[in-house]
Amino acid sequence: MNTLNIRSTYTIFVFVALAAFDNIILGLFPPLFSSIANDLGIQIHLLGIVLAVNIFVTCISSVFWGYMAGKYNRKKLIIFGTIFWSAAVFLTSRANNFTEMVVCQVLIGIGLGCITSIGFSILTDFIPHKNRGMVLSLWGSAQGFGGIAGAIMASVIATSTSWRRPFEIVSIIGLVLVVLYFFVKVPSLGESDPELQEIIKEGYEYKHTIDLESLHGIVTRKSNILLFLQAFFMNITSSTIIWLPTLYIAKMENLGYSTKIAIIASGFIFALFQIGGVSSPFFGYLGDKVQKKSYRARARLSSLFIMGMIPFYILMFVLPMRNFLLPNSENPMTILLAILNQIVFNPWIGAIFIFSIFASALQSANPPNWLALITDVNLPENRGAAFSIATIANGLGRAIGNAMFGILLAYLTLHMKAPQNYVLTLIIFQLFLIPSAFMYIRMSKYNKKDINLVKNTLRKRAQHLKSTTNPQIPSE
Repeated sequence: MNTLNIRSTYTIFVFVALAAFDNIILGLFPPLFSSIANDLGIQIHLLGIVLAVNIFVTCISSVFWGYMAGKYNRKKLIIFGTIFWSAAVFLTSRANNFTEMVVCQVLIGIGLGCITSIGFSILTDFIPHKNRGMVLSLWGSAQGFGGIAGAIMASVIATSTSWRRPFEIVSIIGLVLVVLYFFVKVPSLGESDPELQEIIKEGYEYKHTIDLESLHGIVTRKSNILLFLQAFFMNITSSTIIWLPTLYIAKMENLGYSTKIAIIASGFIFALFQIGGVSSPFFGYLGDKVQKKSYRARARLSSLFIMGMIPFYILMFVLPMRNFLLPNSENPMTILLAILNQIVFNPWIGAIFIFSIFASALQSANPPNWLALITDVNLPENRGAAFSIATIANGLGRAIGNAMFGILLAYLTLHMKAPQNYVLTLIIFQLFLIPSAFMYIRMSKYNKKDINLVKNTLRKRAQHLKSTTNPQIPSE
């Protein structure tokens, strides 16, 4: 492997790792909801609003960062953004009331918006066109596993210290990432597009940058509109999955276990029950395969996967944790071994685990194929902004999902006890997957035209560039 390939691989690794931190921060919250609420003297459902603020600001700020990515040095921008969110995460560990917590989430959201949009922009210029779905699945999977890592970190560390310590650790790790950025290779704009590869190798530079008129084209393109709507509905549902640790805590407390033991066990259960997400690269590969046969196939296939999630998640919520046995110990390793034993030998826990594998696997099919589609239907200089605008829809769905979850949970709690209130709330939010799948079906009618439009535009620009300028020596 030559030096260039090593730097490219290293860069992909750094940005995939960075993607995890977006959701590590989100994953920290749910297992700590009860601890934070008790410490700050607030009602637990208000923390759903705190989380919604983080998500919403991240999405709004990502549009600004995405626009900047199409005009300025992307490495410098992402270094600044990472320092900003790391400092804000540390401030969260020092919050003493609800207002301070909300302010800190606003600051974190501003920084994370940079990671989301600029990270995506850089990666799409690295990944070969024919493997977009499969490789982007690593970026999407990193986000999912970041949430799991955050939940485990919160469950294990906070029980032996306080809810503040996990935030301190994440902020320090974020600053370490800043050092890693200095060695990344930022690719040329459009480097992964087959229509531009030849002229870039010859030394020509693709200099098209985004402008305000481009933003109008992005938001009016039919494929984009339907992808935005799909992300909105999908994330209303998927955002509520982070409440699963709280459901498990309620179920275990109902069985008589202490809150500390329940918190530790819930983090491990949440991680184990999301293990189906490792299949994301396979679904990305599958999307790449069918897309070669028809530009409409990826969207249609994704709609089937989404509909398939619904029954498995509902069964996973409804099944009781009967005969669930844990040791009377707060040792994380002892609890983990007991959970693994229950999965193998307790048919109730084993059944929930099997349903969780199918549910999380089908959910993992969405990110790589959605990311590949948003890349395919937009020009290279517009992808960061298009992804950022889509992130608003994404974030609105997540913010509304979390806020509505808290409100609906508070209402149902007046009429039923835990864990039934959590179970019913989670089931109701599965209904939003139906319009999400429908948006993919609608999109399949337009994305062939939009993908061909992008390809034709790049071919014309490549021909024009080659006929009017002399090649330049590439900067890297």
